[in-house]
Amino acid sequence: MRFSRAVIAAACVSLLSLSACSSGPDDSQDPAYQGAYLYGTDGNMANEFGAIFKEQPGLLNGMKGTMPLTELDDSFLQRLRSVKPGLKDLLFAGEAYDAVVISALAAQQAGSTEPNKIAQYINAVTVGGTICRSIKQCLSLAEAGRAISYRGVTVRYGFAEAGEPATTSYGTVHFDSANALDNGKTEYLGTGNERDVTAQKPPTPVKNGSTEKQLIFGGLLPKTGALAYTTPPMEAGALLAVAEINAAGGVLGKPVKWIDGDDGTSPVKAKATIESHHAAGVQVLIGPGASGVALASLPDSIKYGMVMFSPCNTSPDLTGYEDKGLYFRTAPSDVLQARALADVMLRDGLQKIAIVTHSDNYGKKLAEGVTKELVKAGVSEVAVQTYVYQITDGGEVKDEAELSKIANQVVPTQPDGVLVIGYSESAGAIKALAAAGANIRH
Repeated sequence: MRFSRAVIAAACVSLLSLSACSSGPDDSQDPAYQGAYLYGTDGNMANEFGAIFKEQPGLLNGMKGTMPLTELDDSFLQRLRSVKPGLKDLLFAGEAYDAVVISALAAQQAGSTEPNKIAQYINAVTVGGTICRSIKQCLSLAEAGRAISYRGVTVRYGFAEAGEPATTSYGTVHFDSANALDNGKTEYLGTGNERDVTAQKPPTPVKNGSTEKQLIFGGLLPKTGALAYTTPPMEAGALLAVAEINAAGGVLGKPVKWIDGDDGTSPVKAKATIESHHAAGVQVLIGPGASGVALASLPDSIKYGMVMFSPCNTSPDLTGYEDKGLYFRTAPSDVLQARALADVMLRDGLQKIAIVTHSDNYGKKLAEGVTKELVKAGVSEVAVQTYVYQITDGGEVKDEAELSKIANQVVPTQPDGVLVIGYSESAGAIKALAAAGANIRH
């Protein structure tokens, strides 16, 4: 499903002029120029991201962007917040829940907690069997040796052969004048194709399986580093799934276990955590957060023969990765997000776009995808300019001066919109644009 490409005319436009803190002259600005809309993506469209701007109230007012997001029902939200009271964001909470549940169901159907056997059943439990929606119902069917099609919080039509959702839902979210997400403006839009669901014949489920080794999940989420603010909802989703699996009797007659772990938004930290989890007997890793961290640490996971199941990796490069059948994700590829984001921008009538992205695989690949979709829709290729700033292995900006340099290149071009792709460090890019005298359109 593609969104409407209709241009939405704005009858009244308000501008936040930031020229007072400009590091360059504002006299060259075309007096007819109305400013630029500000856009973000799943890496920075969060309440915790908005909190970074507490000294600049209203700076993000009107910023909007896309993220993989399913409309969550009240029951799931209440259960989620019982695990983490005061949860501020929901990004990838459902995906984390589903990653744990699918892995547990796969182990039950495999009759084993061996990672390579679990992996053979992960796609299978989402297609080709009796549709089930609750953990208790699905585990009961799996224990009886019945083929199942799990329909959970985010999984609606099953996995593609590559071990990722064939269809998904995106949310278009907006920041308000308090630099917080305005939930009342969130739109949910489906995308993907049901025909992409795997056609591979699933293996035969094992009836009444049992095991001496309990199923152990190892957290590999960014508890520290530039993506740390995204972890609370994912951790809540994963812990809720573990609790509900155990309440339903566990897997293969034993309770499942969760061992906490940090990927640090860093390949170095992620690799160390994977090694620690392997020593502790973990069979299934839940994470990591950043796609670049996944690409760097996946060889370690494969070396140890562990399943890596991420709720939030989105890089297209992971779809065809030679993973020996051990990598899966409940988050969709950014091939789909690029389409969603481009259509949101086109609805605002943009013809000149600046993309400011960090140097991680996630940012560069999404920028390429958005550019491709915009050009395909008729925007001139030369009218879409991408600016890349370098980040460290831990996701921090390498050189703050580089952000100022990029901002002073972007502002004089008078773009209709600026897309900022990154993690928490991308707040620096937005602040640099403000300091360079950008007019952010609301």
